[in-house]
Amino acid sequence: MASRADRETRRRQTFISLDDATAESRYGLEPACDVTPEKIYERRWALTLLDQAFGRLQAEMAASGKARHFDELSGFLTSQATQGDCATAGALLEMTPGAVAVAVHRLRQRYHDLVREEIAHTVASPAELEEEIRWLFAAVA
Repeated sequence: MASRADRETRRRQTFISLDDATAESRYGLEPACDVTPEKIYERRWALTLLDQAFGRLQAEMAASGKARHFDELSGFLTSQATQGDCATAGALLEMTPGAVAVAVHRLRQRYHDLVREEIAHTVASPAELEEEIRWLFAAVA
């Protein structure tokens, strides 16, 4: 009975041969990328820093009882809010579109401040802060 079950299982399996494609042809299917490992590291570091600032902002909003506001408005940190977007978010948060626009502006400003604080922890002197901010945005561009 067991050998019959094994035969049935083997009959239903599909085997893929790795010998069908040579290493060179498989290599040719890999996506081309001219980014150096250093650039990849810098981009990941910059994204990690931005993520830390985002997490701090989220925690601040939750601590002030505005977690729902953060959930609805955080998408506007990286994209432009249109009048329709503000109206939609306003309906969900029971706010006017104008109040949503002001809340988004304040949220962006606080995020900007937190990013600056995170960067300030990584530089030796305050004079290096602006250069490091330019570097950060170049790394994620």
